[in-house]
Amino acid sequence: MTTRFSLLLQQSPFAGQSFASALQFARAALAKGYLLEQIFLYEDAVLAVQPGIDLPADEPDLAAQLARFCQQQQIPLLYCVTAAEKRGVFSDINADAKADKSANAPPPFIAAGLAEFAMRLTGTKVVQF
Repeated sequence: MTTRFSLLLQQSPFAGQSFASALQFARAALAKGYLLEQIFLYEDAVLAVQPGIDLPADEPDLAAQLARFCQQQQIPLLYCVTAAEKRGVFSDINADAKADKSANAPPPFIAAGLAEFAMRLTGTKVVQF
């Protein structure tokens, strides 16, 4: 039986190493043949879904890298709606994906609640960043 993981990110993508570490873990897990069931953004990690963030040229956009990775690997990238609303993330976060009609990929971020995340955990190991 293949080991299945779910990742839980709680720190802002603009502070600390959590997004970089999660991406590194996800890539390594898939390379070893493990399954990655979902990635859930909670608390300040939901700031990653805010469109229009203008980072300095010398800073990597880890939120965009995570979104691309999840799209390429077809891994659900969920974010907590309540945490997003509490932090003022209200705009249409999937507008760019909807505007690009040539892309057949699903929108990178999926609105969810903490209960949905919990229901998806059956049979998975949770790794928290």
